[in-house]
Amino acid sequence: MLYQRSSELFRQAQIVIPGGVNSPVRAFTAVGGTPIFVESAKGAYLYDADGNTLIDYINSWGPMILGHAHPPVVEAVVEKAKKGTSFGMPTAIETEIASLAVQMVPGIEKIRFVNSGTEACMSAVRLARGYTKKDKIIKFAGCYHGHSDSFLIQAGSGAVTFGTPNSPGVTKGTAKDTLLARFNDIDQVSQLVHENKGEIACIIIEPVAGNMGCVPPAEGFLEALRTLCDENEILLIFDEVMTGFRLAKGGVQELYGVTADIVTFGKVIGGGLPVGAFAASSEIMSHLAPLGPVYQAGTLSGNPLAMAAGLAMLTELNNNDTVFTSLAKKTEYLHQGLAKVMTKHNVAHTINRVGSMISIHFSETPVTDFTSAANANGENFKTFFHGMLREGVYIAPSAFETWFLCDALTYEDLDSTIQAADTVAQTLT
Repeated sequence: MLYQRSSELFRQAQIVIPGGVNSPVRAFTAVGGTPIFVESAKGAYLYDADGNTLIDYINSWGPMILGHAHPPVVEAVVEKAKKGTSFGMPTAIETEIASLAVQMVPGIEKIRFVNSGTEACMSAVRLARGYTKKDKIIKFAGCYHGHSDSFLIQAGSGAVTFGTPNSPGVTKGTAKDTLLARFNDIDQVSQLVHENKGEIACIIIEPVAGNMGCVPPAEGFLEALRTLCDENEILLIFDEVMTGFRLAKGGVQELYGVTADIVTFGKVIGGGLPVGAFAASSEIMSHLAPLGPVYQAGTLSGNPLAMAAGLAMLTELNNNDTVFTSLAKKTEYLHQGLAKVMTKHNVAHTINRVGSMISIHFSETPVTDFTSAANANGENFKTFFHGMLREGVYIAPSAFETWFLCDALTYEDLDSTIQAADTVAQTLT
């Protein structure tokens, strides 16, 4: 495939946009090469600036669960836009989608809409601190909750340590209140809680991780977190920006039967438009302004276009009893096909899958946390990424990102993807 037009567009973008992109992973830094510029998308396919057609496995990083340009979503946005694009005032559709979300998701009674997943997670942590009157939080290495200062923290050399800033601009004062734990290591989390007794406001986690590739929770891990939080008056926050309304109508809480105190949403809840949300019980949400002292605001929060897209998406998902089963079956089919070709060509690999999220790690050992994900063969991933791209398949340009399937994918698309992987696997070490 030729990418002359994309290369020229990237050159032009670099003149006026830092790095030529508005989100770093788009720059292909992790895999090398020039990012692909998209002209349009429909269903399961991307159409790039050079006229290539690509089978899409990022789906705008998750929200296009029913496929790109899904007609009911597009029609809802168009009709709403005709009446005005933003008012900065309440609209009835905000209540409508809030009521539907509360109906679909276990354990929540009130929801506040914001403009991004980052804003949702930032606000959720502020609410947890205000509610508990405690300062410290626990997050997990490899879980990404947006680029708010509290989350841009990496673990130090010790197993139990205060965080250190992972980005210039994050102060040491902020870092000292963020404690790092290993995903799926309940003993380490317990140790952190014990050593900081009475000081931890919340534990925030991607209950199914998607930012170190797809990494499922170990059996009993989420249940153990719930018990630990209950015993120590700590709020448990599930970051379901990726998983909410994707893995089940009620997200991970429904799928695993574990209820969080606060849940954050994004992606699917906006039908692909920029939106986020956080939700909890009425008691916890009553601490939020204007009812309570914890301040959070947003001029464009509840934007009518995003609300219209989200309501159309959630309505379809709520009324469709087969979509999640269909997605899971397609993802399992892809999993089996990828595993077969990698085994045939003696390529060391492990594949993680939950529902419609999947990732292949070029590792001989299971991938259960950030360390094991980082120990996989990065060079093999780069070769695999570019090989799949040449074969007309677009996956995330980073080994640390999950793939997302949409229900517009056909089994012929999946077979084409598996055949592409078969071709590329022959070039891997």
